[in-house]
Amino acid sequence: MTFTRRIVMGAAAAAMLAGSSLAALAQSPIVIKFSHVVANDTPKGKGAIKFQELAEKYTAGKVKVEVYPNSQLYKDKEEMEALQLGAVQMLAPSLAKFAPLGVKEFEIFDFPLIFKDKEALGKVTKGAVGKGLLDKLQDKGITGVAYWDNGFKIFSANKPIKSPTDMLGQKIRIQSSKVLDAQIRAVGAIPQVLAFSEVYQALQTGVVDGQENTPSNMFTQKMHEVQKHAVMTNHGYIGYAVIVNKKFWDGIPADIRAQLDKAMAEATEYANTISDSENADALAEMKKTGKINFYEPTKAEMEAWQKAMLTVHKDMTSRVGAEIVKQVYTAVGLPTN
Repeated sequence: MTFTRRIVMGAAAAAMLAGSSLAALAQSPIVIKFSHVVANDTPKGKGAIKFQELAEKYTAGKVKVEVYPNSQLYKDKEEMEALQLGAVQMLAPSLAKFAPLGVKEFEIFDFPLIFKDKEALGKVTKGAVGKGLLDKLQDKGITGVAYWDNGFKIFSANKPIKSPTDMLGQKIRIQSSKVLDAQIRAVGAIPQVLAFSEVYQALQTGVVDGQENTPSNMFTQKMHEVQKHAVMTNHGYIGYAVIVNKKFWDGIPADIRAQLDKAMAEATEYANTISDSENADALAEMKKTGKINFYEPTKAEMEAWQKAMLTVHKDMTSRVGAEIVKQVYTAVGLPTN
């Protein structure tokens, strides 16, 4: 049985729910299956649980949210199709996941060193540019309801990393993204696309030499147990778009959806507020183990990282679109010429 056929069969109940009468909806709770690929004790995992609590509270039990972490329902390569077909109603995929749907503009978030800090990031995600990107998902049967942060990425490996020259020839795990592929090649390393759930074993067995991720993701996946070195480049951003099946969402009575919007707004504020502290705590805990060394690059070394990776902006502009690059540059205060 093909994956699509399994999803279609599994989506039957969701499709029936979306088409139910208001009377039927009133008799039993509306079920929202919220699937994601990370652990419950990450910023995204905690945000999902917070939304679950608030949604059920504000709707007085008219909505039941079922949270499925750690790819319990679908692997990250399958979850988007599951959402579009209605087998799950809510996801929080990384932003690069929208490029395969034809919305390559989201890969602007993968541009290295484009956001100097969370304030700069918020000028995009909380403004017109971020809303415009979410609107592009509508004709894919998807409604975007929020952006959730996970912070900034660092590199890790089993050999010391101080400058880009230390990356030469190393196999580095990345998410599927043409921009990230270009970024890794720009520093002389070899990109290897792997699902998030496969990274620990790949590091443990030497299938890959290193990876890039936020400290909270590294810690909750125990990557520090199979990596000896990391460098605090904070070179890239990891964030998610919380999305829902458009047909399902549009079919929810307006008064209930208003309460869900309220729950999502509060869960978003919560998730984005804790991401900094979660990453700081994870970094501290990994340092305590003594299993991995974290290196702070000097000013000169950081300039070398910038020189190597900023070439990606020029090379990838034609892929993501000159207009979105200009919009983001303008929002964050980078020169557009």
